[in-house]
Amino acid sequence: MRILTWNINGIRTIPQYHPWNTTKSHDEILNLLKADIICLQEMKSSRQNLPKAVGLPPSYHSFFSFPLQKNGYSGVAVYARTDGILPCKAEEGLSGVLQPKPPLSAAERVSCPEAYPAEVLAAESSQLDFRDLDSEGRALVVDFGLFVLINVYCPNDGTETEARLQYKTDFHRVLEARVKGLIEVEQREVVVLGDLNACAAMADHCEGDLMVARGQAEGMLGEDGFWARDVRRWLRDWVSEDGCLVDVVRRFWPDRKGMYTCWNTKISARESNYGTRIDYILVTPGLLPWIKAADIQPEIKGSDHCPVFIDLNEQIVDVHGTVVRLHDVLGCGVSGVEPPRIAAKFWDEYKQRSLDTFFGKKISKPATQPPLPTPAITKSPARAVDDPQPSGSQSSISSTSSAAPAKRKLNTPESTSSSKKQKKDPKPRKAGQTNLAAFFGKPPAASSSSSSVDDALDADYKFALALSQEASPPRASPSNGQSKKAWTSLLAPIQPPRCAVHGELTKELTVNKPGPNKGKNFFICARPVGPGYDKGRAERLREEVDPAWRCDFFKWASEVRLEMTRNRGTEGLG
Repeated sequence: MRILTWNINGIRTIPQYHPWNTTKSHDEILNLLKADIICLQEMKSSRQNLPKAVGLPPSYHSFFSFPLQKNGYSGVAVYARTDGILPCKAEEGLSGVLQPKPPLSAAERVSCPEAYPAEVLAAESSQLDFRDLDSEGRALVVDFGLFVLINVYCPNDGTETEARLQYKTDFHRVLEARVKGLIEVEQREVVVLGDLNACAAMADHCEGDLMVARGQAEGMLGEDGFWARDVRRWLRDWVSEDGCLVDVVRRFWPDRKGMYTCWNTKISARESNYGTRIDYILVTPGLLPWIKAADIQPEIKGSDHCPVFIDLNEQIVDVHGTVVRLHDVLGCGVSGVEPPRIAAKFWDEYKQRSLDTFFGKKISKPATQPPLPTPAITKSPARAVDDPQPSGSQSSISSTSSAAPAKRKLNTPESTSSSKKQKKDPKPRKAGQTNLAAFFGKPPAASSSSSSVDDALDADYKFALALSQEASPPRASPSNGQSKKAWTSLLAPIQPPRCAVHGELTKELTVNKPGPNKGKNFFICARPVGPGYDKGRAERLREEVDPAWRCDFFKWASEVRLEMTRNRGTEGLG
């Protein structure tokens, strides 16, 4: 059995990549991942905007947590295959505060009251707003029998404002307390996976060595320059030998370098593997005998992150020498047994609707008002009702109802003739150019009532026509060769300049970020990014720069064209 986690950076992003763009449904996309339990982060959607094909794929039980306030932000999902895997219980959020309607009963809840963060943190809990911490759709807790799985999307560094730093710290405290309650109070095995937005080791960051060197230059000891951030120390301590969880992927690949799961796609960092490892699968030590493989999948595209997975053995021999089958210890599908109540299957909007609601709202007639009688229509022997009638004549429609129906508008000869006249004599347009041909064409002949301005325009036209028919241009005009050269210079494609450091041709890019420069082209060094690439003096110390990677060359395409024009003009003068 395979458990997989993936930050997809938006549920609408995946179908834009191959091979997902060849699939016909979200169910096919999930099947291509070849996993039995699929955990996604950064759904960037909402319950109202989630298509049924995504929310309720036929091959999976599905569970979601979305932000309570912000639509298109954060959000996590858990999909479990319906053929043999049935979660026992499921909850939204870490604290147990978020509840469906009606609230979960004691039997439906994952943990006993003493195992939730409010009790684990005890006196500290009074300072925490648990509902606020769970309001951003960052966690799902699902009980699979053998283990409790926590799919989490931890807050990133963000803007580093004081409020967000406090939110991030509090979120980590609640997550750690939730795991502690499951392990110590309830003696459960736990799997924590997802985007933790932190590095657990210096090897998990492409510039770990540079951070250490900078710290030492500032007087720090050892690797303190890398561990300056609280979030890194928190994760490091959580997965250390004295911690309660094991970084299982690193356990399988202890000496592997460049094992990154996230890259900055805006600078094409994935091509040179200039990234970080911030997506993890952490397990309690008791689950290690079950795990036979763990790895990352950088070859799978569709996001700025890549999937991470673990494979479980179908059976193991326990400490007592007994063969234990995975199918027997998991929450397994039984015919007629439903998934936990927060599953998307039970959402009202996904339930079968009646035909009346499917085709539209049914309009019912008031019971107290009798239907209106059908009006009696009589025709005059001379003409039908539809014939035009002179003004003042009475209609031949009679009705027994007190409220006569609205009369059809009649077309009188006067109205017909005036309508035709309006079509023949449209409202005069404002003076101006009506089309391109009118700009180049000869002005119409002036009438006897034309003003002197029209005569002047006609004279200008004759003069321009005479000039165009002359055999040779005026002396001040450039020669045909010079004119051709000028046009060639103006219309020639921009030649990429060479970067100042490497002397190599640069590459042209376009600004896509909204703002005053959106759509403008610019040139940068064509070399890939890498550890120590030149970000500019404002962001990179000169002693840290590695010239093997991209330099800080930058020039707008408009500046390059201007230089090309000036250079060609100088060549013409020579």
